[in-house]
Amino acid sequence: MNVLLLGSGGREHALAWKLAQAPSVTRLYAAPGNPGIAEEAELVALDATDHAAVIAFCQGNSIDLVVIGPEAPLVDGLADSLRAAGIPAFGPSRAAAQLEGSKGFTKDLCARANIPTGGYVRTRSIEEADRALTQFTAPYVLKADGLAAGKGVVIAESIEQAEIALADMFGGGFGEAGAEVVIEEFLHGEEASFFAITDGTTVIPFGTAQDHKQVGEGDTGPNTGGMGAYSPAPVLTQELQDRVMAEIIRPTVDTMRAEGMPYSGVLYAGLMLTAEGPKLIEYNCRFGDPECQVLMMRYQGDLAEMMLSCAKGELDETPPAFAPDTALTVVMAAKGYPGTPEKGGTIVLGACSSGAEANGAKVFHAGTAMKDGALVANGGRVLNVTAMGASVTQAKAKAYEALDRIDFATGFCRRDIGWKEVAREAADAG
Repeated sequence: MNVLLLGSGGREHALAWKLAQAPSVTRLYAAPGNPGIAEEAELVALDATDHAAVIAFCQGNSIDLVVIGPEAPLVDGLADSLRAAGIPAFGPSRAAAQLEGSKGFTKDLCARANIPTGGYVRTRSIEEADRALTQFTAPYVLKADGLAAGKGVVIAESIEQAEIALADMFGGGFGEAGAEVVIEEFLHGEEASFFAITDGTTVIPFGTAQDHKQVGEGDTGPNTGGMGAYSPAPVLTQELQDRVMAEIIRPTVDTMRAEGMPYSGVLYAGLMLTAEGPKLIEYNCRFGDPECQVLMMRYQGDLAEMMLSCAKGELDETPPAFAPDTALTVVMAAKGYPGTPEKGGTIVLGACSSGAEANGAKVFHAGTAMKDGALVANGGRVLNVTAMGASVTQAKAKAYEALDRIDFATGFCRRDIGWKEVAREAADAG
């Protein structure tokens, strides 16, 4: 089949890498792509916001499947436009993508479907929000309702910090995403990510992971889009995974279908593992970034075939096959991230060139570009250095060994990705 992949980040490089390996794929295009994706696919100049141009390209190049990587085109309804033109698309409709596009929408759905989550109040003005704060105790969880590139969440330790954050949100600090703010109960426990694939009726689990959202080591500092991840997440035992499917994922899919918004694509649940059991923090309507990178390292099936069957409503109930080993990825970001990143810094991959998987490590490009024949930083999160190992400890060692061979003077990373699980593994061994 001919496949078009939309997106330009590390998630899309991982998807392109896995799609290029699929026996079912004859030709792979990507738009707009990046220098790493260019090694896996033929790059084309397409703007995902121009639905007519995307459709015309698909019709002119006999595209059998469109894979929509980022969340914004899904929330914008690109999957609907493609389906209306008879082109299979992997990703939810505009209505279903509200699960990520609106935090309040998801919270209300949880209330209707009795899905375990934290208490919440939706607010549409700073006055409403200030009054709502009195219903909660510190720390306060404040979320911009709309899309904010993974950065629209503030954990305020005091009422004063909460009021400052609310003034920023309603004052335009997150653009239109902050026009409404959801104030939530702070959930205590450990975070984990659970993935499922669904065609709106059939639902299959698609792996687990743990992300590291904060920019600083020991999970300190402001939130980012993600500084590293590993898969699988041992804290999500099979018993807990079964509960997540039964109590969170299936009720969501069933409710969306019953309410005329059938969900098709990957459903990514951000969870808090509390003393009462797993609770939903939020949904994403696409693969996580950088969780996708570790999932694709482990996935052993034909990704295009699975995505096409999902897009056609013919998803096989057979559970997908994953390598038993752990995959771990470390994000190399540009100095200044998650604020204003320093762009243009030269990167020399050397032995870690993305085309060579040296010592089991793979470098996925996230925010890179070519300038005068040199690879340079072109975004906040720039590279994802990914490796496999028999344990989190081993995968971490291999990833950092590969990372240390990269020359990226204006880049930085956390050195402790996987730290909680490494400590548990050491305790078990000792």
